Amino acid sequence: MPKQINAALNYWERESFFDSIDIAIIGSGIVGLNAAITIKEQRPNANVVVFERGVLPIGASTRNAGFACFGSLTELLDDLEHHSEDEVLSLVAKRWAGLHRLRTRLGDTAIRYKEYGGFELFRASEEKAFQQCADHISYFNKKIEAIIGHDEVYKIVDEKIPSLGFDTIVHLIANQAEGQIHTGEMMANLLALARSKGIHILNGLAVDQLEDAANGVYLQMQNGWSIRVAKVLVATNGFVKRLLKTIPTVPARNQVLITKPIANLKLQGCYHYDKGYFYFRNIDHRILLGGGRNLAKVEEEIDEFGTTDKIQKALIDLLQTVILPHQKVEVDCWWSGILGVGNQKKPIVEMVSENVGISVRLGGMGVAIGSLIGEEGANLILKS
Repeated sequence: MPKQINAALNYWERESFFDSIDIAIIGSGIVGLNAAITIKEQRPNANVVVFERGVLPIGASTRNAGFACFGSLTELLDDLEHHSEDEVLSLVAKRWAGLHRLRTRLGDTAIRYKEYGGFELFRASEEKAFQQCADHISYFNKKIEAIIGHDEVYKIVDEKIPSLGFDTIVHLIANQAEGQIHTGEMMANLLALARSKGIHILNGLAVDQLEDAANGVYLQMQNGWSIRVAKVLVATNGFVKRLLKTIPTVPARNQVLITKPIANLKLQGCYHYDKGYFYFRNIDHRILLGGGRNLAKVEEEIDEFGTTDKIQKALIDLLQTVILPHQKVEVDCWWSGILGVGNQKKPIVEMVSENVGISVRLGGMGVAIGSLIGEEGANLILKS
């Protein structure tokens, strides 16, 4: 391997790239870029620089499934067991508001937004869970209509099962307001928008440490550089503990596969199974399928990319026995992404010192809530 050279910044580099940075954003994902854009919209003359350790923001922003969702029924019912009704509905409202901001900022065409709907699947062994959902449809429809203005959001659609070709699935509940996006196009357009506003995005610069001092915040870089900035917003979600170890978040790795193109694919929409731990959708005549971290929860609380035999087998089994039971299908490729979760689903947007703020813990809903949480973090930094 070539020897890594940890050269100090020279005069030209310091003066042209790193002098007088007003606000540094760490992380160029959905949250970080929306924060940077919001700051430039409010303070056009501010020098805003985004530091990204990778070539792309590969934590979760370029690795998610592209679900524009705000909560399946089993997920919302599970949330009610751990949060108050106000907290659950407030989170739904934030997700919906975040989706609206994303669609408004970039436009539906740019992100290939399609409102095909979302569907939750139930096997015969999950009859109790289905009945609990069915009993709460009217309740949630009334509550969510007040938030999104859409009546009859949730609806039992068992009659659709035969046409979809599922095996062992006996119930299907639709979320008629759910959509999907093209994750790659979303991030490409978000990056382009940020650059068009004069935001500097520096890739390949990993921040190892933060030090909030009297004359600013010092960023200690992995390559040995020390860069002083006025204020910092950390937007690294599942990786936040690498910089701030006391933040109550846990990394959660999600494994994903995508098939090769499938002739005459019938599925259209986003599908949820087992409280959302498994999910799949159509994209470019393929099936994207991911999840299963609940099968190895402790092992998947990791901020390292990779796949495991146990979860790969579970995803393949779901694909071959439930989703496409009578078709030959080949996997094109696998990948993984890192989420930021915790014992509470509410995102963390706060100042952790005088000049350092955080916008993290998106709970696997980055597409939905990331734009809003980025804006909230930006406003917090601007007020500090």
